[in-house]
Amino acid sequence: MPASLKKFFPFLHWFPLKGDILKADFLAGITVALVLIPQSMAYAQLAGMPAYFGLYAAFLPVAVAALWGSSNQLATGPVAVVSLLTASSLAVLATPGSDQFVALAIMLALLVGIVQLLLGVFKLGVIVNFLSHPVIVGFTNAAAMIIGLSQVSKLFGVPMGRSEHFINDIVGVFRLIGDTHLPTLAMGVLAIAIMWSIRKYKPKLPGVLIAVVVTTLLSWSIGFERNAAGKPEQIADPALLAVVQQSMAAARRVDDLNTLIVEKSAALKSMQKTAGEESVRTVQMAAELELARIEARAAEDAFNKEKAALRHLQVVRSVDADGATLAIYALDRAPQDVALDDTRYRLRKLTASDFKLVGGGEVVGAIPEGLPSVKMPDFNLDALGSLLSTALVISLVGFMEAISIAKAIAAKTRQRLDPNQELIGQGLSNVVGSLTQAFPVSGSFSRSAVNMNAGAKTGMSSVITALFVLLTLLFLTPLLYHLPQAVLAAIIIMAVIGLVNLKAVKHAWHASKHDGIAAVATFIATLAFAPHLDNGIMVGAGLALGLYLYRTMSPRVAILGRYSDGTLRDLKVYPDLPTSKHLVAIRFDGSLYFANVAYFEDAVLEAVANHPDARYILVVGDGINQLDASGEEVVHHLVERLRSTGVTLVFSGLKRQVLDVMRATSLYDVIGQNNLFATEDQAITAIYEQLGENAADDLFCLIPSAR
Repeated sequence: MPASLKKFFPFLHWFPLKGDILKADFLAGITVALVLIPQSMAYAQLAGMPAYFGLYAAFLPVAVAALWGSSNQLATGPVAVVSLLTASSLAVLATPGSDQFVALAIMLALLVGIVQLLLGVFKLGVIVNFLSHPVIVGFTNAAAMIIGLSQVSKLFGVPMGRSEHFINDIVGVFRLIGDTHLPTLAMGVLAIAIMWSIRKYKPKLPGVLIAVVVTTLLSWSIGFERNAAGKPEQIADPALLAVVQQSMAAARRVDDLNTLIVEKSAALKSMQKTAGEESVRTVQMAAELELARIEARAAEDAFNKEKAALRHLQVVRSVDADGATLAIYALDRAPQDVALDDTRYRLRKLTASDFKLVGGGEVVGAIPEGLPSVKMPDFNLDALGSLLSTALVISLVGFMEAISIAKAIAAKTRQRLDPNQELIGQGLSNVVGSLTQAFPVSGSFSRSAVNMNAGAKTGMSSVITALFVLLTLLFLTPLLYHLPQAVLAAIIIMAVIGLVNLKAVKHAWHASKHDGIAAVATFIATLAFAPHLDNGIMVGAGLALGLYLYRTMSPRVAILGRYSDGTLRDLKVYPDLPTSKHLVAIRFDGSLYFANVAYFEDAVLEAVANHPDARYILVVGDGINQLDASGEEVVHHLVERLRSTGVTLVFSGLKRQVLDVMRATSLYDVIGQNNLFATEDQAITAIYEQLGENAADDLFCLIPSAR
């Protein structure tokens, strides 16, 4: 088979598949699918999407990433961190779960796929190195805590607000702990207990699947849901109707203002392009937009107060023979002669036109049967600018997570990985996913471990996983109707517990204080900026790069003396070593580039000032790996400046890439070939030949072993 064909279709390396390999991949694929299906639904909700979109993201993206990736065991699909990044970036643009939000999430998947695909095609996988390990450690720990805390409301069955400050939302949840729906909490705790017990005592069993099956059957058998849709015309109690209509008016006011903000934002961008940033009309429109935002925040606060007033209000309903709602009454004002069902309800999810009667716990509910439709994502040009930065962050974070997992597995399987091919695989999976209504996906650590431990030999295991998800979409979705939302929250909490690794932050601190600072700063920034997690990781990445530049701006400079074995060593470590009044030897441990070349110049001039009788300055250049244009310019002037005062600058041990720059410019000739040496011993010998009898008694020139 031509090598070029395998380059474009890397999955051809799997073939021919032998019977034992296909059997192992089939069992591994089924095992991963049993974990993936409930996890994907949980992560969909974490991403702000309806649960069934998780199944869409667990279908074609899983297979495509395996077919065009380079790892045989990497399991792609919805993951916690990427899902949370998706939710946090889109929540400011649309209401989670709304049609607009779903459209933006699908568009984001396309952008992420395009970015990853371009990075892979142009072999730019090294760009991921801009996110250093300490930054990822700090971000992952903070994100895991945010993910876990974001599920607390579902675990306790209380509502959670969405504001610009995640900490305020969590505080609001804990204030409502008194309203905990005990059956919901019991379902969540039961699921956690099942998964924890199986992980501890029977780790080979699919704990997530067992928890889902047990709790879904229990939910169905006890009628856990007991919810119904409600409309204002069904309310037969005038006082209750007045309260509900007042709350709906507040919801309608919020919707109207949000619509107005979207319209004014689009008009402002158009005005900025046509009339310019400084025009009177543009400034006026910007002020109107800001005023609308202030009014929207005030309306949101008013609506939240209205909902809080309804939170403790219990209602009952009369129903017909089919269980449909006939009338709704306040609990303490229900007529005695009306037949009521035996459930007490609360009003939840109030909108401008309807509400939900909640008498039990929240369940997944009806999942559309069949395959997702194949179509191009709806492009929102107004949101494109906001999503591009998020797409870049998700692309890098998602790929770093995927390649880290793949490398860990490859270390055990001894498989050769191609990071750029992996980028292509991840990019194609997101592009194809966006065409089938999926949100952004990445490699999963937990499912990849399951895949490897289940005996997967090739990426065919992931293809089989996708086929099993296909069967679920076609035939098994009705079985998931009664799955409690609290169980999905429990699945997420159990999944992210393993991501909390504060020891890694401590380890980074011990390895390097700068790395420790970057990890801690990223951790704090991510928590502080939540729900805007991309800001946290950008702060961390910027700080890490800044600290790196700071370190390289002032590298170690050592004045050297002659040790007893003839080598040159740092006088700060060995202060009693002999030196010379004729010659100063300096070792520079860093590249000569724009950020530190001034430091190099200062170090040389300081050495000259401290040794007024010295006629030669020897720069031991073994540690100089790079010389850029700024470095060449400064060294050029330094050589001429010192020569004018009778001091000669000599170099030893320069690497080829540094000498190439010197030859390509005039610096090589300015220094002089007779002042460039392969080793410091050659340089010292040549210098003392030039000094002659004046330095005959100089201890520095004598190598003790040669005496």
